[in-house]
Amino acid sequence: MFFFMTSFNLIIPELNDFISKLGAPEKKGLIISLFTISAAISRPFSGKIADLVGRKIAMYIGICICILIAFLYPFAETVLFFLLLRFLHGFSAGFLPTGSTALITDLIPKNSRGHAMAIFGTFISLGIGVGQSFGSYIYMHSDYTTLFVFSGLIAVISLLLMFKVKESLQVRNKFNLSVLKIKKTDIIEKNVLPAAIIMVLTASCSGIIFVVTPDISNYLGISNKGWFFGMYILSTILIRLFTGSLSDNIGRRKTMLIGCSVLLISMLLIGHSKSMEMYTISALLFGVATGISSPTLFAWTADLSPELRRGIGAGTIFIALECGIMTGSFSTLIFYKSTFETVKDAFNFGAIMAAIALIYLAFSLFLKKD
Repeated sequence: MFFFMTSFNLIIPELNDFISKLGAPEKKGLIISLFTISAAISRPFSGKIADLVGRKIAMYIGICICILIAFLYPFAETVLFFLLLRFLHGFSAGFLPTGSTALITDLIPKNSRGHAMAIFGTFISLGIGVGQSFGSYIYMHSDYTTLFVFSGLIAVISLLLMFKVKESLQVRNKFNLSVLKIKKTDIIEKNVLPAAIIMVLTASCSGIIFVVTPDISNYLGISNKGWFFGMYILSTILIRLFTGSLSDNIGRRKTMLIGCSVLLISMLLIGHSKSMEMYTISALLFGVATGISSPTLFAWTADLSPELRRGIGAGTIFIALECGIMTGSFSTLIFYKSTFETVKDAFNFGAIMAAIALIYLAFSLFLKKD
């Protein structure tokens, strides 16, 4: 997961400039949106394949798509072809994380899911942070083609390591076309909906961050567009070391109240950052928020998922993740006008989403014990 996440995050900081050089700066919001749409579309298929055919089969499909698309990016000379590749690239994120999350859920003990998901999530966050921190560095010392090829090669490492992973699904069916027939019950695991609702609301903040933070770096004169993610990854890893078992001890909802409160503060600070120092502090706070919230949401999902539907349960939480990121990235098409003055408008929307998550959690605590 570390190498997979590093691969497709490596290119994100430079994609705003890439599409601008292709002549379509107004379509920046589509870079993340199209990726998340296809990822969400693929979740029911990946979840069903993971539950019936094997966790690793879903993972193999995802990584092979990732490698292929990464090596095709250098041939994107038109906006249409580039956006098509972004859409296709999303299928990789629709398959591999679904299979790996179901596999991890099979392995971890119920009483330490928060701690285990914190470890698993740390490597996911490391991939995001390392990828986004070094992507701009690689581009500054080479070109777009080198950056895209480097992304593909890192994905190849993930594929090679996957051969050593043991399949955790005990009863496996042979793949046939009937697996691809999706029913309503294959799309959403209803038991996971409480965690999924919070995921949509909080992930919308990430969607805004993916689109706008590379531009904020430009506005503040920071040459490395992945600076925000470098600071974010530092704090999210540190906080996971201290709070990995927090939700195992005090409950998922109470832990999420803490995470969403910090998220709300970080959104307001990012949107009103006028200096590198304030921007850095806000990135560190965002890392604290995600370091608390992310493993808690995945542990909560594992709690709620029926044993025979863990793939679909994982698919449901990832559909929520994509819907949230898509909501956030699409919102930038409305609130963010590619100017420093409109940055605050985009992040005020993120703060509102975090506030709604807090209200939902508060009411759910009154209605049901964690």
